[in-house]
Amino acid sequence: MGTTIRGKAYVLGDDIDTDQIIPAEFLSYNPSDPEERKYFGMYAMAGLPKGQLGLPAGDVRFVPEGEFKSEYTFVIGGKNFGCGSSREHAPLAIAEAGAQVVIAEFYARIFYRNCVNGGYLLPCESVERLVEKVKTGDDLEVDIEAGTVTNHTQETTYQVKPLGDIKPIVDAGGVFAYAKANGMLSE
Repeated sequence: MGTTIRGKAYVLGDDIDTDQIIPAEFLSYNPSDPEERKYFGMYAMAGLPKGQLGLPAGDVRFVPEGEFKSEYTFVIGGKNFGCGSSREHAPLAIAEAGAQVVIAEFYARIFYRNCVNGGYLLPCESVERLVEKVKTGDDLEVDIEAGTVTNHTQETTYQVKPLGDIKPIVDAGGVFAYAKANGMLSE
């Protein structure tokens, strides 16, 4: 992943849990089988309630019916994103759908670590509440080095907290790949 990432935003709200991100009924697919792994992308966000219960995305599907990929590069969440179970399938599903970054006010810790440890997504924390400022479909650009999110649709810029040492781990494909590449694990 480069230091700048540009694409469309998909905006949710607070307390988006792992059952909403990838419902338990789709956990029977094998993530290590490429033919089955793609189904995690197909069913990403399939557990969101119809009408989104007031969530900013409304009735816009994250992944169109019958497709495996989403048009959205960014998922914008509010507070407590990724709460619920510890399933690592949740960040995997978002990444398999094609998203690269989740930006939220704060995360359930296990979701955050699963993003990093699996090398699935960059979990950025916003400095201010973005779910009421960014709209689904807005054209965003995140500059990781500068710690900014530019909304090209609305011509606004916001700050995200520094990532610290996690970007190289995500870029390497996860904690084990990073450790291997840096001589921390033997073959």
